[in-house]
Amino acid sequence: MYIRLHPENPEERKIKEIIACLKSGGIIIYPTDTVYGIGCDIYNAKAIEKLYRIKGVNEKIAQFSFITNTISDFSKYTKSMDNAVFKQINKCLPGPYTFILEASKEVPKLLKTKKNTVGLRIPDNIICQTIIEALGNPIISTSLPERDGVESYTDPEIFSEYFNNQVDLIIDGGLGNAVASTVVKYEDGVPSVVREGMGDVSIFE
Repeated sequence: MYIRLHPENPEERKIKEIIACLKSGGIIIYPTDTVYGIGCDIYNAKAIEKLYRIKGVNEKIAQFSFITNTISDFSKYTKSMDNAVFKQINKCLPGPYTFILEASKEVPKLLKTKKNTVGLRIPDNIICQTIIEALGNPIISTSLPERDGVESYTDPEIFSEYFNNQVDLIIDGGLGNAVASTVVKYEDGVPSVVREGMGDVSIFE
């Protein structure tokens, strides 16, 4: 299924269709403030396992992050942060950053890494935020599967032909960016840039 949404004012009827898809275990491709992402409900184990197969990765080594729409979820899904870390992260959100932090017990086991960490982000994208608010919990955020050496796509009208048979729903929110998010990992309160993408990295130096 293919749905086109207004990027600034997504239609309520179409949002309900997207939520129904997610709740039934569907895999969706959706716009963010960086590249288009592929994901599902973080609490649907069968959907997560299907996503592993689509991505062609082993669940034991996969590192799926997820997106939310509120900073309060950082407190829910990660272990306690000191005030300095919280303030630094809060200044960056919403924005093109993924933060890797120590995972709390609220993170589904299928999404935890061996180091017991989790990646979270809040994209500066109204469609993303509207979907998560309507669903009531985060969704997985990972890049589109690599195809013929191409790792990211910007035009859903073009990449939909590649993935239409692999996913349940493709959301067209307009052209996406070609650059992924910047990934920042915190250990003992100290940030380190794991991947430089969109966003200013100098604030973490």
